[in-house]
Amino acid sequence: MKVSQRAQQVPPSATIAVTARAQELKAQGIDVVGFGAGAPDFDTPDYIKEACIKALKAGHTKYTPAAGIMELRAKIAEKLKVENGLDYAPTQIIVNMGGKHSVYEAMQAVLDPGDEVILPAPFWVTYPEAIKLAGAVARVVQTDKANSYKLTPAQLKAAITPKTAMLIINSPNNPGGFTYSPQELAALARVLEGTDVMVMSDEIYEKLVFGDTKFVSFASLSKDAFARTLTLNGFSKAFSMTGWRLGYTAGPLDVIKAMSRLQDHSTSNTVTFCQYAAVEAMGPQQNEAIEKMRVEFENRGRYMTDRLNAMDGVECPEATGAFYCFPDVSAHYGRNVNGTTIKGSMDFAAVLLEQGHVAVVPGLPFGCDRNVRFSFACSLEQITKGLDRLEKWLNQ
Repeated sequence: MKVSQRAQQVPPSATIAVTARAQELKAQGIDVVGFGAGAPDFDTPDYIKEACIKALKAGHTKYTPAAGIMELRAKIAEKLKVENGLDYAPTQIIVNMGGKHSVYEAMQAVLDPGDEVILPAPFWVTYPEAIKLAGAVARVVQTDKANSYKLTPAQLKAAITPKTAMLIINSPNNPGGFTYSPQELAALARVLEGTDVMVMSDEIYEKLVFGDTKFVSFASLSKDAFARTLTLNGFSKAFSMTGWRLGYTAGPLDVIKAMSRLQDHSTSNTVTFCQYAAVEAMGPQQNEAIEKMRVEFENRGRYMTDRLNAMDGVECPEATGAFYCFPDVSAHYGRNVNGTTIKGSMDFAAVLLEQGHVAVVPGLPFGCDRNVRFSFACSLEQITKGLDRLEKWLNQ
């Protein structure tokens, strides 16, 4: 049967591919330590699950408006105003089928064929594919390890062309584990003043920041930034609700209306009873539930960073947000390990999985072939075991 060229051009997710191979090895009875998952290992808090059960019993099982129930959109608007200093009306918010859907639909709504999107590397693997599906072109900007892989104002200014339609900012960052400071974001915002470049600010990890790191929404930096920004967020990471598929987008009314029209003809609304549970998720119990997970992630991230930097040939910037470490392992490229030569991150990850039984995600699909991604969304016991194996494998 014929498969469209569009579909053929989209590769499978690198993270899902690593997880699938690790599961194959586990099925063979091999003990694999997995650092590939981009999902919290905590269960969804009970108060949220109970709210979902309550919504089901109350009969909230029918269609809603495509953009979501007004109760949830109003709650999100309240959250954005109180926590982020963003004054969005509920009508400027749409609830999407998870964060990936928010990214895909936003790009479909604002990008035309031939438009350019400035994409700092490292980037989440879905961004370039969503750009491609919108008919646009990713203009990848390679960042510097010395600057913790963050885009600089000079790099941004140099990347803007007459075709530039969008800049993607993801802070805290997946896969980099870094976070832009308010001052760094403000400097980028100043570069965009006077241009027609829209910003897609993916803030899905905003609640998971560590140490003295301060999170700030890009749209809150100035009136100009607010007018040009689509703010993306969701419930997957902070609330450990990955399977609930609840993301949201806030932004200019004309764009949100366009996204709603697209959603009318694709998914319609997100799952109705999940929306009611999301309203409850944002209630007074959220701070305690999120903080418990955040503290654990911070402890794991600090331990993982210290361990990785203590290994020969591994350089790992401090993880200041999300739940990832993104070390440079390129010092080991060219080595022959048990008969296999390591030529890049794809080889590094593949051989480590097969020989060391540790699953990490290669950096190439994230735009950084010198690096690999470690997720610390797993127990400290598993992290210790996996890093012990990695150190032993590297020392062979």
